Order: sequence, then structure tokens, then C-alpha cells
Amino acid sequence: MSYIKKPHLTKDQRGATLLVSLIMLIVLTLFAISALNLSSTNLNIVGNMQARMEAQAAGQQAIEQVMSSAANFLTPAAQNINVDINNDGTTDFTATVDKPSCFSSKPLTNADLIPAPPAKISAKDQVCISSAQDPGTGVFIVNVPSAPSWCFDQKWEIAATVSDNRTGAQVRQHQGASLRVPAGTACKA
Repeated sequence: MSYIKKPHLTKDQRGATLLVSLIMLIVLTLFAISALNLSSTNLNIVGNMQARMEAQAAGQQAIEQVMSSAANFLTPAAQNINVDINNDGTTDFTATVDKPSCFSSKPLTNADLIPAPPAKISAKDQVCISSAQDPGTGVFIVNVPSAPSWCFDQKWEIAATVSDNRTGAQVRQHQGASLRVPAGTACKA
């Protein structure tokens, strides 16, 4: 039978394996702690992004609620709107919608209108088309392109500030809107 001869260790070499093992264990522990800290930081970032996006969606929902009623433009006023983003019956966000402001009112000519498009657009423009009198004949001609129409195109801005009741996050959003109004309707800013 043959035996494998073990190398003879000197006094200085006897604790080296234990020391190297302890150093490697410490390095691996530091790597694990760093990975844990990094993942929790990333989780916080993603949570904040989600809260911000939910607040933006709530702001858009509040602005659309204001835009859906023509009365909000005819008699503009600031409003507080409670938004339940997840439909659980509790208010998740409070949106403060500023008074809508009109910043432009432009008279339209018949050339600016679409007289015969698909049904959903034509109803809006049909009421605006004016007629003009043919000079010398007294005959009225409908849809003379250069004639002023019976409508103005107004540009409005609606802004909302949204507060998240859970996280305290705040978001400010702006939305533009175009509104067709009868000729002579003043901009109520």
C-alpha cells in the first residue's frame, strides 16, 4: 500500500487557511449587504414613480371631468374634485382644478369649417356656416368661403394640482382645450 505524504506545514502557514476563509466570508457578506441596499433603493424609486403616475392619472381624470361640461366654460370656477383611482370607495387623491382660463377667441370664416364630413363632426360645423348676399341680386348664397361664420374658436387652459392622500405627493398638470362658441361670445378669463 502506498501512502500520500502530507506536506509539512511551517508555523507561519498553519492559520493562513482560516484567515483567508474569514476574509472571503466578510467580502461575500459585504456584497450581500450592498445588493440588499441597492434593491430596497430601487424599490423606493419604483414606488415613487408609481405614486407620481397615479397622481397624474387622477389629475387627468379631474381635468376631463371639468372639460366634459360646457357649463364649466360658460361660468368658469375653481373646483375641488375627489378621485378614487382604484374604485375601492375611498378618496385616493384630491384634485384642485383652477378656474379654466380663456386665452384666445378667434372668429372663424366658412373656409375654416368642414361643411360635410362624417356625422359626428358635421353637426358641430353645420350650425356655424353662414350665408352671404350676392351683391346686386339680393340672393343669399350658402357657404361663401370668405364670409364670416356664426362661430368663434376659443382656446382654453385648465390646470389641476393633485395631492396624494397616502404619500403626500403633489403633481401639477395643464390641459388645453378648443371650444366652438357662437359668434360674439366673449372670452371669460
